[in-house]
Amino acid sequence: MSKLKVAFFLFLLLQSAQQLFSQVSTVAVSGIVESGSDKAKLPYVNVVLKNKKDSSFVTGTVTNEEGRFLINNVKPGNYLIQVSFMGYESYSSSLFVGSLSPNIDIPAIVLLRDARLLREISVIAKQDNLSSGMDKKTYTVQDNISQSGGSVLQSMQNLPGVTVQEGKVQLRGSDKVTVLIDGRQTALTGFGNQIGLDNIPASAIDKIEVINNPSAKYEANGNAGIINIVIKKEKQEGLNGKVMLTTGLGALWERKENLPTIRPQYTATPKINPSLALNYRKDKINLFVQADNLYTQTLNKNEYVTRTYDDGQIINSQLKRNRNTNFFTGKAGIDWNINSQNTLTISGLYGSEKIIDRGDQPFFNGDITQRLRLWQFLEDELKTTAMATASYQHKFKEAGHLLNAGFNYTFHREDEKYFYDNYLPNSTGTDAFKLLSDEKVYDVNLDYIKPFRYGRIETGLKLRNRNIPTNMNFIPGQNSVLDVSAGGWANYKELIPAWYGNYIYENEKWEAEAGLRVEYVKIQYDVNPNHSTYKSDGYNYTQPFPNLRLAYKLSDYNKLSVFYNRRVDRPNEVDIRIFPKYDDAEIIKVGNPALKPQFTNSLELGYKHTWDKGYVYSALYHRFSDGTITRISSIVPGSTLVYAVFQNAGKSYNSGIEGVWNQKINAYYSFSINGNIYRNQINAFSVESLYPKPATFSADKESMFSGNIKLNNIFRFAKGTDAQLSAVCLAPDIIPQGRLGSRFSVDMGVKKSVQSGKGELFFNATDLLNTMVVNKEIRAAGFRYTSNDYYETQVIRLGYSYKF
Repeated sequence: MSKLKVAFFLFLLLQSAQQLFSQVSTVAVSGIVESGSDKAKLPYVNVVLKNKKDSSFVTGTVTNEEGRFLINNVKPGNYLIQVSFMGYESYSSSLFVGSLSPNIDIPAIVLLRDARLLREISVIAKQDNLSSGMDKKTYTVQDNISQSGGSVLQSMQNLPGVTVQEGKVQLRGSDKVTVLIDGRQTALTGFGNQIGLDNIPASAIDKIEVINNPSAKYEANGNAGIINIVIKKEKQEGLNGKVMLTTGLGALWERKENLPTIRPQYTATPKINPSLALNYRKDKINLFVQADNLYTQTLNKNEYVTRTYDDGQIINSQLKRNRNTNFFTGKAGIDWNINSQNTLTISGLYGSEKIIDRGDQPFFNGDITQRLRLWQFLEDELKTTAMATASYQHKFKEAGHLLNAGFNYTFHREDEKYFYDNYLPNSTGTDAFKLLSDEKVYDVNLDYIKPFRYGRIETGLKLRNRNIPTNMNFIPGQNSVLDVSAGGWANYKELIPAWYGNYIYENEKWEAEAGLRVEYVKIQYDVNPNHSTYKSDGYNYTQPFPNLRLAYKLSDYNKLSVFYNRRVDRPNEVDIRIFPKYDDAEIIKVGNPALKPQFTNSLELGYKHTWDKGYVYSALYHRFSDGTITRISSIVPGSTLVYAVFQNAGKSYNSGIEGVWNQKINAYYSFSINGNIYRNQINAFSVESLYPKPATFSADKESMFSGNIKLNNIFRFAKGTDAQLSAVCLAPDIIPQGRLGSRFSVDMGVKKSVQSGKGELFFNATDLLNTMVVNKEIRAAGFRYTSNDYYETQVIRLGYSYKF
């Protein structure tokens, strides 16, 4: 990183940034009042909460005909609860409301007709947010002004603790992240992996939850943690909704000139995103409809590569990919509040993603005086997703006492066609592919939550059945580099039943959460018996996945927490898919049916200090994995082709420290800074690769320190105008067989409320200084690979939204 960048970065560091945490800060307190003489339930009893420090009135209610009461919107803290009823002795007790659960149910309050004094009791309330459990961070998308109008992936780039690398999100230096939509895995974002995030409009999203230490109620997949994307849903009565239109331009100018003799790269690429959300709520029925369409043209890749082989040969190339994408999502459903205790929700989602890639890849000699060959390609992909969901909730009489049941069916089709034209000095050939994959997933779940005086218990069952038949038709052209048997069929089958139990406890000083998830996993991957290399394979296991959190409240403003969990990363179907695919003209990606799961244990120590207008949060963490999944690149003797195949590389480690400082200076300015420094290590390993020919690959131990810092400044001006200035600096990092260079960018955005707060205008620009370039260096057996990718990073957007 240049001195200028460092100086600018340090300047922004001093300026800081705005934290995007959205916190839930209220609790529902419920209970029952009964007579001490005959246990009869007492209706119309006065129940009052007062501030414990000065006995000032806070809120109150009366019991219903069954003697029950419910007080909503109680902030965590220390209170006095006072109960009075004519003919009975008044009741008074201290009440501690914690912050780990949204509901508590007080044990029965007994009123006596005599004057006996009642002993004091303590009651705990808890709610899941960063300020309490420190296990989840919640970000409101609309507050991220500098990324408004883009995709979900783009909106994550400024989030504390999240980095984006080669189209994937990372948490603390690992891309082993499970992505959920409304708490569920779906084909839109992948089952056990992450796909499509760059094509889902951020306009459809309400908030994003980052969970570094998931409890047992979440699926065990994803060692780095979970990102949960919450779709917008209105709660107002009557007809209401929101319309929005965003337009923009990217690749504002040519950052690096093309190598000779190829087609122009995209510049001034258009973006347009209309969206509509409608909601009608009346009596017991709530109807909702939402539609988004994101159309973009993008310079998706523009990578300049130099390959140096051990025999001294040098080849220069450029991989340029112009992409057109149209992604439509539609969601509709109904909430039926059958009565005060039972609710049924039925919804459907449809998504259609159309991608057209037109690319060029010329290959030149070392001094770029002679073109050796040229590849031009067309990729035509249509991905269709349909999902149907039914969920039922029964509320017991106590607040927070719930039974949830759900069923989810997902159908996802990949219909992909590829055409690669190979121009050689004396001939031209075309490789043609057609891949069709139909994924069907059935999920059934049952969850039960029971609040107690000092906590709650959560338990449940889940069953998943997943089936993915895939067919590849390959028509090789003249001089094709792939083997003629590259096509065929394969069938992926997955069965996962699971049970979990989780208990949460809290008093005025201590918090504890202990859980256990037990999963049985059976994977079977059947392949064409005539395949030249791979045979059918699979695995099964029954494994426990425990989690533990222990916290001590040093004071009202200081808390210390310790976390432990065990998680797994199962190979996804694409990771074991037997069909080779061009990553570029001379890098062939192929799966590995013999790939096995990677198991990870994680430890974390967290500390938080709060004050009136801010807080500091820090965490020290360590993860160690066995059976580390990584992609290994190698060449076959006598060929310059690079084959990239997933392998289990052995043991790896990830250790680091993360910190967040959030501060509100005054009504006009606030900032936050998020930093993460970590060390990645992969132990020495040796693996056998079967494709395209059996070969053994060995690697020495690799380790590297890396990190990132993110800064956000929020300015609030008069007349409903807000602005944001953000900066991201990513240090060099380790990748399989190589290293990734440092990256740096600055984003800005401004929004203004109009039409009495119903409308909003916004403008933003990403990568203002045009500095975000991905530099890679890979060292493998027989060759060295260096590259600089000048893909599209600078985008300006203008948008308008209106609520009614």
